[in-house]
Amino acid sequence: MGEDHFFVYHIVTRNKMSLGQIIQFGDAQMNTLYRFFFEKEQVNAKGEDFIRILQSHYTNEGLTLDKENADVAIKYVGQTTRAIREVIVEMVRLKDYPQYPSRLSCLYAAKSYEDALKWKQLFDSYNRKVLQIVQLKVVGKYFEGDAERLPKEDGVPFSKKIEQARDYWKGNVNNKLPELLIDGRIEVVEILDVYE
Repeated sequence: MGEDHFFVYHIVTRNKMSLGQIIQFGDAQMNTLYRFFFEKEQVNAKGEDFIRILQSHYTNEGLTLDKENADVAIKYVGQTTRAIREVIVEMVRLKDYPQYPSRLSCLYAAKSYEDALKWKQLFDSYNRKVLQIVQLKVVGKYFEGDAERLPKEDGVPFSKKIEQARDYWKGNVNNKLPELLIDGRIEVVEILDVYE
């Protein structure tokens, strides 16, 4: 955890950034992670969500889903397990580590250019389009964690996920997938790579 100004690297995936661009992150501004996991709705062409699909397609013979409804179900379960993870991680942060930036109201960054390239490689493996790698000047707070220590997206009891979240907030120990959570005043000071 730190305060003052420092320089970090950011993988840009949605909208290109421009030199001199200022981003302000504080408690009131939610990030893309929040919007994706907490505001996105998964529905079929009829506007039915996962729960309605289950209710209307479950019979005495079992559950029968066509491809569209199965896709909605898979996307809903994936989104929900990630949302649960983030709620648990945020709950632990608020209780035990309130001085750290929230994962739901921050910009994700890397401490070094080499770490940023690791994230680019990971994003490429998921077919997530990377537009740029930029260097940022930050006046604010940061937390250095290891994304490998986040609660897993599985069916273990929530008590186990809470322990995993506590482990994550202890900070980057194993350096497997280092990530910086940054907030405050963030300025784009250099555009290092542009990918088309």
